[in-house]
Amino acid sequence: MASTMCTHAVPSGHPTQPRANSGFSLVELMVVAAIAAVLLAITVPSMGAMLSTQRTVSLTNIFLHSLHLARSEAIKRNGRAVVCKSANGQQCTTAGGWEQGWIVFHDVNNNAQLDGDELVVQQHGPAPAGMRLRGNAPVVSYVSYSAGGTAKLMSGAFQAGTFTLCPAAAGNGADVRLVVLGGPGRPRVQKGTAANCP
Repeated sequence: MASTMCTHAVPSGHPTQPRANSGFSLVELMVVAAIAAVLLAITVPSMGAMLSTQRTVSLTNIFLHSLHLARSEAIKRNGRAVVCKSANGQQCTTAGGWEQGWIVFHDVNNNAQLDGDELVVQQHGPAPAGMRLRGNAPVVSYVSYSAGGTAKLMSGAFQAGTFTLCPAAAGNGADVRLVVLGGPGRPRVQKGTAANCP
């Protein structure tokens, strides 16, 4: 008697063995969330510091460019050019700090004030919130370049001074920048400390 072998076809789509669950367990999700929280706590302060430094460097470079522009305009036009602090971009002011904004103009009548017939070469609006840009006594309100490119006060004396740029949180002073205006009128930048901030 011949033995017959029975085979049963397994319907397609039904595995012969149960599949293992491929999801994450609650413990695994909690571990991942804890690691992410630690990484975020480490990265966020350093990102904030990096952005603060970037804002400081950017504003320093913009201000430095305005001083260079005024000097080159004075030489090019063979007449006085002035950088003065300005809250509205239309007139110079002696109140407040340089962070409120500034203008560069051709000072035809040599009075360090923008008059109606004088050409405004550049206007710059307010600095980012919390940043302070202050000049010491010789450069508290304006920088004036003579036709020879030398910075001179309205009295005719050489003009030299220091601008201090302080970010909102000057804490350890890592982001403080000084723009130093030397005797010939050429500005240079150097790092400052929190002690330099007014």
